[in-house]
Amino acid sequence: MSDTTASPTNAFDLDLPTLGPEVLELSRAASTDHLRALSTDHWIVRNLMGFVILDYDDVTKILRDKRWHNAVSKIPEMMGITDPAILNRPPSILAAEGDVHTRLRRLVAKAFSPRNADQLRPFMREVVNELIDSVAASGRADVAVDICEPYPIPIICELLGAPREDWQLFSRWAEDVVRIFNGTALDELDVIGQAQIELNEYVVGLIGARRDDPRDDLITDLIAAEEEGDRLSTQELVTMVNAVIVGGTDTTRNQLGCAMSVFADHPDQWRLLAEQPELAPNAVEECMRYFGAIRGTGRFASEDIVYRDILFPAGTFVFPSLAAANGDAGVTADGTTNFDITREPVKGRGQMTFGSGIHYCLGASLARAELQEALPLLARRMPDLAVDGEITWKPATTAIFGPEHFPATFTPS
Repeated sequence: MSDTTASPTNAFDLDLPTLGPEVLELSRAASTDHLRALSTDHWIVRNLMGFVILDYDDVTKILRDKRWHNAVSKIPEMMGITDPAILNRPPSILAAEGDVHTRLRRLVAKAFSPRNADQLRPFMREVVNELIDSVAASGRADVAVDICEPYPIPIICELLGAPREDWQLFSRWAEDVVRIFNGTALDELDVIGQAQIELNEYVVGLIGARRDDPRDDLITDLIAAEEEGDRLSTQELVTMVNAVIVGGTDTTRNQLGCAMSVFADHPDQWRLLAEQPELAPNAVEECMRYFGAIRGTGRFASEDIVYRDILFPAGTFVFPSLAAANGDAGVTADGTTNFDITREPVKGRGQMTFGSGIHYCLGASLARAELQEALPLLARRMPDLAVDGEITWKPATTAIFGPEHFPATFTPS
């Protein structure tokens, strides 16, 4: 009797539900609810470009499997962009893989430590208070425009050692460069390209200045980063600082807006945070679990990969749904998924908005600190927060989701 082993089933031969373009027309809440409903019966579904992964454990395993490479490098090509200047850019730490990624991460890890983020906390509180001061007396604000949008820029500039008067430049560059990840990127290449040129020129100037005059800032730390005689080149420094500006700006401003929208729907939790600011760490994790600004990510198979007895041929795209994973009942200690800032995260099963594996968000410590400092101050100084009309959300094709406009009222002070 021969010993035969069944061959794995090709992923493209599976009979799976398909997510069509109509899902993009749904609201954020509706699309997330749709994915989470599907996840009760399916850990994987099909979409127009590949497969969406819905189950928490599968999302985690795929993100931690180094054979699945970050699809960031493929996004321009997937969107039909053919400009060689964009396609042939040197890989940043966001897209690098293997030994290249390991080297970059090793060299810069210390500069992005929790200790370095904590040193900026007093400045974070100063920035938040200044922003609230401008609207406190009126009891009205466009939370997205008046608070969330400007908040991370001064902090990133302080981190890098950039002068205060350049804050607005950074804000525009960060917003324009990140358009490359949007579904409308093909129509905005001129804006993206010009912003990238200006940003690169500025960063090269900053690096040159810090080589001549080292200071207590991130660029000086990155220039000094060295291990066993290995240092970052000027090009690597430029791409690293680009990643900090782009990754540390739009993510934080949008996540803060998402968090405040959740609190506006849960006024009892807003009051609780004002009364017990020590709940801030839990509140941040719960906000990111309940409504993360980054709802999913992309990976592609660097080789033929067999997972769960399914063959994913080399080049196959999968899209781990962070939003669906965050809705898994196993992420909360009590098995419920309602919004509760008193609930402590389950050890080893935390919220997935920062990702997992080798591409886990490099700036997670900074983002956590920014949100932990902002939210309790906002809760205390903007009591009785309520949406005044309707929140205008960014298009579903936007990579980092959040409010465009967030009209709100609160008790003046």
